[in-house]
Amino acid sequence: MVNLKFWFLLAILSVFLCKSSAVESDAIESVLRRLHSKEAPPIVQESAAKGVLQRLLPAHLHSFEFKIVSKDLCGGRSCFRITNYKVSSRNSPEILIQGTTAVEITSGLHWYLKYRCGAHISWDKTGGVQLASVPKPGSLPLVKQMELTIQRPVPWNYYQNVVTSSYSFVWWDWQRWEKEIDWMTLPGINLPLAFTGQEAIWQKVFLDYNITTQDLNDFFGGPAFLAWARMGNLHAWGGPLSQNWLNIQLALQKQILSRMRELGMTPVLPSFSGNVPAALKKIFPSANITRLGDWNTVNGDPRWCCTFLLAPSDPLFIEIGEAFIRKQIEEYGDITDIYNCDTFNENTPPTDDPTYIHLSALLCTKQCQKQITMRCWLNARVWLFYSDSKYWKSPQMEALLHSVPRGKMIVLDLFADVKPIWKSSSQFYGTPYIWCMLHNFGGNIEMYGVLDAVASGPIDARTSENSTMVGVGMCMEGIEHNPVVYELMSEMAFREDNFQLQGWLKSYSHRRYGKVNDQIQAAWDILYHTIYNCTDGIADHNKDYIVEFPDWDPSGKTGTDISGTDSSSQNRMQKLAGFQWNRRFLFFEKSSSLPKPRLWYSTEDVFQALQLFIDALKKLSGSLTYRYDLVDLSRQSLSKLANQVYLDAISAFRREDAKPLNQHSPKFLPLLQDIDRLLAADDNFLLGTWLENCPQNLAMNSDEKKQYEWNARTQITMWFDNTKYNQSQLHDYANKFWSGLLEAYYLPRASIYFELLSKSLKEKVDFKLEEWRKEWIAYSNKWQESTELYPVKAQGDALAIATALFEKYFS
Repeated sequence: MVNLKFWFLLAILSVFLCKSSAVESDAIESVLRRLHSKEAPPIVQESAAKGVLQRLLPAHLHSFEFKIVSKDLCGGRSCFRITNYKVSSRNSPEILIQGTTAVEITSGLHWYLKYRCGAHISWDKTGGVQLASVPKPGSLPLVKQMELTIQRPVPWNYYQNVVTSSYSFVWWDWQRWEKEIDWMTLPGINLPLAFTGQEAIWQKVFLDYNITTQDLNDFFGGPAFLAWARMGNLHAWGGPLSQNWLNIQLALQKQILSRMRELGMTPVLPSFSGNVPAALKKIFPSANITRLGDWNTVNGDPRWCCTFLLAPSDPLFIEIGEAFIRKQIEEYGDITDIYNCDTFNENTPPTDDPTYIHLSALLCTKQCQKQITMRCWLNARVWLFYSDSKYWKSPQMEALLHSVPRGKMIVLDLFADVKPIWKSSSQFYGTPYIWCMLHNFGGNIEMYGVLDAVASGPIDARTSENSTMVGVGMCMEGIEHNPVVYELMSEMAFREDNFQLQGWLKSYSHRRYGKVNDQIQAAWDILYHTIYNCTDGIADHNKDYIVEFPDWDPSGKTGTDISGTDSSSQNRMQKLAGFQWNRRFLFFEKSSSLPKPRLWYSTEDVFQALQLFIDALKKLSGSLTYRYDLVDLSRQSLSKLANQVYLDAISAFRREDAKPLNQHSPKFLPLLQDIDRLLAADDNFLLGTWLENCPQNLAMNSDEKKQYEWNARTQITMWFDNTKYNQSQLHDYANKFWSGLLEAYYLPRASIYFELLSKSLKEKVDFKLEEWRKEWIAYSNKWQESTELYPVKAQGDALAIATALFEKYFS
């Protein structure tokens, strides 16, 4: 999560690299060879690739032949080769796909389906697959020039953010995980995080240190907040974890790892970062254990805040770290050399002495050396270099990056799509890195992207002078949105040279909807130049008033807020824009005459694109991908319109003009209801499915069911703790445009606000900000505790509703 004070810091991947680029290259090849030795046998991988094909195109199972080949046939690199099958008998395969691993084979299958058959594959919740354009078995198109070979320009294609496990994966069962792994393997992801089930391993480790189950109840977070408990941001919030949860997650992790290994992926497992239960300090009173500061609680509540960190220099650190690695190997086998280790975790180190930083990172590597024969990787996620840029100057950066012999670390340039660090750090002072796209925060639903940067950034970085880039990656906080961004980014794992992006987008729209349509292509040209051409450098964009209602006194008066702190104009605007003084919001605009959510494009142009989408309705009405995009674009357009309605109402209030206030205020609530009605007509935008999945998939009894639903409801609303008059500092961080949530949660909150707004103007009294907070916080707490059901199936005709709403608001 790049969540208000959160950012995960050090993750470690340790390679035997040396100073010279030649030796460095040899070292990477050495690591790749060792990882290759851990892969499943070719026959297992070929079978796993066949399994992906069978689940995707069962009728074409015998149309393709898959074969694992050595890198020697690919110029020494990972690649896939697509050829026409030479045997011409009636029942023989039509297409032969060879690859150095199963991931390469399935990548070749995906490439063939895209560029020879016009097919499209995205997450189910973003429209799913478009396979109608794939010819029937026996009629598949031949490969031009008899053979197509595509090499990876860099070895690794990385996937996931450490918080994706909480924002998107938390309620998944194996059926959903199997779909995700299939999706991962088709675009060639070969280096995924694998964090599921680690609490069960920690339980085994800490029990050996006489840490009781009750102690761990105070250590582990609840299911929807595990990512932040793992990183030492919080403890116990949303918990405890039942033994049922621990057992289910451990069994699920074994299934996940088994499938990843069968497909030739290299999973990235967790390692020990120093985050320990409070009880460890009592058991080992002489250990160097420090209590950290508060992380985003309202008032420093010790029930949730201020976790305990065991210093890397303490001998117990290496001992616990080795025990954790050893337990994972006992459970999963010796399946990877790659372990993630989060340190500092957006907590500034106690000193800026480079020696301290150097020693801390160096000792982090020691925990896995004994267990995996000196071949552990340390991977530093360099969000810290810009999230705390006042601290991380050149001496501190170099001390961290060179904490092991130079070149023995790979870093993730986590936010390279917007804030590339490789350009300003001398290519990480010689340290190999992976160019990553972050893109999404909190799993918010917002059409947004920087397509030009995605299409050119990895190529520019790789071909730059003295480049140390060794991979590309996707590090979004939440998934299942903006399919165009993720298709383009995943394709960069195989793109060697620059290409014409507008031509690619034409091809994309053709594949996504299965037809060439002039209106749609014109619409996508507009979207490319507007929504998907964001260059403002802002870290987050979904601040629409519907889902993140401003918490401020609309009178704009200076003075003191209810906590007694000074509320200068700038501070009010900061709160109203949603940013606190922490690293999460470094890139936000710091002042404004009125609170304005980020808007980086012309809404008039996007309304024109929406008109073009509606014009194409008759020809594309049968397409689920078209339906999803139309609903999403309509939602986005209506939410921007609601922003303006809100601003008009506030302007009238500040002028003390009741008539326009009473004209604008009533428009906001119906807009919200209309958006809810639109989203209710599409299965992909329903609150009910999020709430249904948590107890249905995982709860064993009524207590677990109630706890899991509270976790699910709380994460997407208040997120963290609150008091009677102070909402969580993270409220609405993980907001969602979901039907049910709009009508049941966002609508009552806005209604209370506008009623008080009108009342204060009518009675000529100050706006009762404290009263509003009290009412909506109480409502939020009640809603989080409730268990009412919401629809899990779409209701209504989304296309007809979208058309009617366009006529109502934009014609």
